[in-house]
Amino acid sequence: MSKALVIIDHQKAMFANPDMQPHDGEAVTDRIAMLLARARAAKAPVFFVQHDGGPEDDLHAGKPGYPFHDKIAPRPDEDVTVKTRSSAFHNTDFDAKLKRAGIDHLVITGMQSEYCVTSAIRGAHERGYKLTLASDAHSTFDSKVAKGADIVAIINDTTRGSFGRAVPAAEIDFD
Repeated sequence: MSKALVIIDHQKAMFANPDMQPHDGEAVTDRIAMLLARARAAKAPVFFVQHDGGPEDDLHAGKPGYPFHDKIAPRPDEDVTVKTRSSAFHNTDFDAKLKRAGIDHLVITGMQSEYCVTSAIRGAHERGYKLTLASDAHSTFDSKVAKGADIVAIINDTTRGSFGRAVPAAEIDFD
């Protein structure tokens, strides 16, 4: 069995509104890019998860916000799972792809911490995968009740306490 990098919903629309930027957004993107380069160098599997919110959403196929951030675009030979709900596992073949590839450990990164990232963590945990959340390589926006930084910290703490490990990207390897 092996470890795979999972990049969730790190799409251009998340960065399109200059008045509403994700917490530590560009630094998070750089850390995901670093993990992506490390995974590729180690020939570790990489799985991208892309959200399609439907025709009225900025995250819809054919719209400018749908593609992945330029710094972490998938290569033609890398897997992309398109989802329409929060969880990468809901009504997709993501789990089957992971199993076919012999993956038993997921390194989770991406957007949005309290929605799609945590849904992937919970879905993976329910299916028996080992989990490592890159604690500084996922992000979200400020909400009405909490700052993005606080939301990220809560997700890190919850993951660390119940679902797996949450460690800085610099501490993650793919050997």
